[in-house]
Amino acid sequence: MSSIVGIDLGTTNSVLSIFEGGHAVVIANAEGSRTTPSVVAYTEKEGILVGEMARRQSLVNPKGTIYSIKRFMGKRYDEVPENDRKTVAYDTCDQLNGDLGVRIDGRIYSPSEISAQVLSKFKTQAEQYLGHPVDEAVITVPAYFNDAQRRATQVAGEIAGLKVRRIINEPTAAALAYGVDKDKDEKVAIYDFGGGTFDISILEIAEGVIEVLSTNGDAHLGGDDIDQAIVDYLAQQFERENNMDIRGDALILQRLREAAEKAKMELSSMVQTEIYLPFLTADQSGPKHLRAQLSRAQLDAMMMPLVERSLECCKRAFEDAGLKQSDIAEVLLVGGSTRIPLVQREVERYFGKTPNHSLNPDEVVAIGAAIQGGVLAGDVHDIVLLDVTPLTLGVEANGGLMVSLIDRNTTIPTKKTKLFSTTVDNQSSVTINVYQGERQFAAENRFLGQFELADIEPAPRAVPQIEVCFDIDANGVLRVSATNKKTNKAESLVLMGAGGLTDDEIRSAIADAEAARQEDEKRKELLVAKNKAQSFIFSIARMTRENENDASDELKAQSKDILERADATLADEQLSLDDLEQLNNDLSSCSCKWYEIVYAKEAKAREEQEQADRDAQQQAQNQASQNDDAQTQNQE
Repeated sequence: MSSIVGIDLGTTNSVLSIFEGGHAVVIANAEGSRTTPSVVAYTEKEGILVGEMARRQSLVNPKGTIYSIKRFMGKRYDEVPENDRKTVAYDTCDQLNGDLGVRIDGRIYSPSEISAQVLSKFKTQAEQYLGHPVDEAVITVPAYFNDAQRRATQVAGEIAGLKVRRIINEPTAAALAYGVDKDKDEKVAIYDFGGGTFDISILEIAEGVIEVLSTNGDAHLGGDDIDQAIVDYLAQQFERENNMDIRGDALILQRLREAAEKAKMELSSMVQTEIYLPFLTADQSGPKHLRAQLSRAQLDAMMMPLVERSLECCKRAFEDAGLKQSDIAEVLLVGGSTRIPLVQREVERYFGKTPNHSLNPDEVVAIGAAIQGGVLAGDVHDIVLLDVTPLTLGVEANGGLMVSLIDRNTTIPTKKTKLFSTTVDNQSSVTINVYQGERQFAAENRFLGQFELADIEPAPRAVPQIEVCFDIDANGVLRVSATNKKTNKAESLVLMGAGGLTDDEIRSAIADAEAARQEDEKRKELLVAKNKAQSFIFSIARMTRENENDASDELKAQSKDILERADATLADEQLSLDDLEQLNNDLSSCSCKWYEIVYAKEAKAREEQEQADRDAQQQAQNQASQNDDAQTQNQE
């Protein structure tokens, strides 16, 4: 059985799966749900909450409840438009190294640290399910995630105590889930419209080989954008009716987001819904309520520009693969947003065929990740996954041009080299600037990093030979090196795209996460002991009321004393686990004495009832005998 878990770390929800018994199994969380909200809450009293518990308290803690953090993974602060930063209720900030961070109560957290909380919860969840430690995972990312975003995801896994064996693209994982039992050759399209990202991948499945032919997407297009469109609609209507702009209030924004998401889901099965938010705000004239009607037609109009953006990505993917829609045998829908009727209609219209609904769009990516985990663990055979890099990788040449070393949609892992030289006579060093993107000028692409190769021997320009090597592993992670061919002196690029964290910061974050897990375990033990004590208190108080006349004065006095002591103990903010265990022992002893009385009363009552039943039966028999005697006398 594989112990390499598969994790779909989603923008809105995340899913955990494991390959066992010959197939992938989705592991339900503690609440019994197969999907876990990708929400992390930092609270003063309860510590760090993850998932549904975090989502439930978001209205009372909007600044400390972090959602949709995946959209900021591996992003520099100046890369994220101000409007996007304003769509979340929590505070984002510019870290010292330029990466985007989240400020909570004076402390700054990186997106990797926050995502690690979800992964840590999944680690614990998997260990409880399997009954043994779990420390390896396959994690999925959008196909259009760049190198920095993939590294940030890998760091999140490390902080959570997981060795990330493989990072695979979400559409590719979906294809694995679809194609694992297929024995026919066919080309499929994976249309992945999730909470925060959109991906389209064209793949070919043939005799156990799953090859990605092309991939395209938009890393900032998803269900969150639909929610935001509804939020904007509601806010604009409220402003028209009340002459108040409410979008700057974090609590109001959170209420609008929840109402928008609920309305969006309702309109997948209804043609109209009502949104009512009482006491949304107030002014001198009194409280203000929001009431609005939203139809499916209105939602379709809001969504259409977003769906059209997704279809533009599909068009580019087909161009890169050199195929047309009629070449596709199946269209698989992935992601919760594909449940929306408009999305399904437009996909069917564009591809000219009804999409395949055989797989659960919420779970299929995690299932594919678990299958890949099974492949790595040796539990799955005869499957070969050939993924691709989604964006072109290259270096800046003289004049600022982008020179490609690895073109987009190149199958990975791969390694490419190219020779460069100096641009002036007697140049003693060269600077290698690495970029990712499709623009012709390097500055218009995403800068990944730079390093310098020094001590080049004096020579006329264009004479020294500098070999630049780009090496992408199976996770899509890039390593760059430059070698002086004459001296064999080499330098390599240390990319700091790991979610804004240095190695020391990563180690520190791992230690913090481990310490937090231990602290959470202590808090859990204390809470369980408290609940146990409160259960005893309720039970003793109830039995005292119901059985007061049957107990001795000594027991009643003892119960009164221990209940008063229990109230005082539980009110102590410095309460220790040892104190609680002692209290629970005393409460248990007192409870047992009351149960002896209760059981004795029940036994006596049963005995009296049984005697009454026997007496009634005897009386009935006697009456019957008397009747028989009377009948006999009458006959004589």
